[in-house]
Amino acid sequence: MSDSFDTLALAAQLVRVPSVTPDDRGCQAQLAARLERIGFKTEALNCGAVSNLYAKRGRAAPHLTFVGHTDVVPPGDADAWLYPPFSATVADGMLYGRGAADMKGSIAAMVTACERLFARGGAGFDGTLSMLITSDEEGPAVAGTRHALAELTERGETFQYCLVGEPTSEKTLADTIKVGRRGSLSATLTVRGQQGHVAYPQLADNPIHRAGPLVAHLAQYRWHDGDELFPDTALQISNIHAGVGADNVIPAELKLNFNIRYSPAQRAESLIHDIETLCRAHTDNCVIEWQEPSHPYHSQNGHFAELVGDAVYAELGTRARRSSSGGTSDGRFVASTGAEVVELGPLNATIHQVNECVSVRDLDRLSNIYQRVIEQLAAQHPLA
Repeated sequence: MSDSFDTLALAAQLVRVPSVTPDDRGCQAQLAARLERIGFKTEALNCGAVSNLYAKRGRAAPHLTFVGHTDVVPPGDADAWLYPPFSATVADGMLYGRGAADMKGSIAAMVTACERLFARGGAGFDGTLSMLITSDEEGPAVAGTRHALAELTERGETFQYCLVGEPTSEKTLADTIKVGRRGSLSATLTVRGQQGHVAYPQLADNPIHRAGPLVAHLAQYRWHDGDELFPDTALQISNIHAGVGADNVIPAELKLNFNIRYSPAQRAESLIHDIETLCRAHTDNCVIEWQEPSHPYHSQNGHFAELVGDAVYAELGTRARRSSSGGTSDGRFVASTGAEVVELGPLNATIHQVNECVSVRDLDRLSNIYQRVIEQLAAQHPLA
């Protein structure tokens, strides 16, 4: 395939924009201008400070939606970077910058794949291509993809296949694709006691002592065995805080933060019930504040995953491993519409780190893979 449409140039252009979540800072306007030139109709589905771009070309089946985000996490200490984090410096075959891998490089590859395709007549693709880009993936993820999808589905938009550009590759490009993600459930547990002097423990109630066996029980509890795709359900305690700053005072309360990652075989409601029952078996004097869960998803059909895998093989000569590892992604929102979701993007080794970078060669190859996905989907729907 020709790489005449410069994926690196567009990726670098986007990386130079310091679009720390949720501030898009004009990235989506640049993308809209490019997409409109090749026949996409674009619209903003913004919500508060969050920018959401929806671009669409065509009306017939099949419908393939590319999903991505222009927001990035803060760069951290700029002096710790080899190059300024928003300079988009190219060195030794790598593009350096915050968002290069997560996920402005993928977005650039999506756009240039479409540009190449339609520059030569669309390769017989008579279906629908769309692109949904948000600036709220790294943040609360409430006003972004979820909001835009709610608005789109309310007016009758349907989704069939979805390709998310999250950085899924581990050692080499496209060695891993995601066909599902575990759910995430977080909470703050407060164990209450009675403040007092350490020399008179009979007049106090130490919540740290109360919490000790409970912490051990939470950490050791066997929640659910995994399978070949989803690992075991696991609860991790991320923070414990108690005390008033003096070593002779028994504190009045202890606060504990934890997160549990779970497969589609479990429900958040059941986990909440089980954890609350377990906690109250240790102490009646506790309160749990739950955050809204991120629900798991699994694209069980497998048709689109096979197609993406074939596109990878056609471009690279290697087979992609299917996985559900890693954190949550906006794929869960699209999956809830009934669409089959696959995630495929560049190496994830440097994401959210100092010196985040992506291979220039991989950007071109990723763009070619995305184009092959479109073409193979067209070949399977010749009468669409």
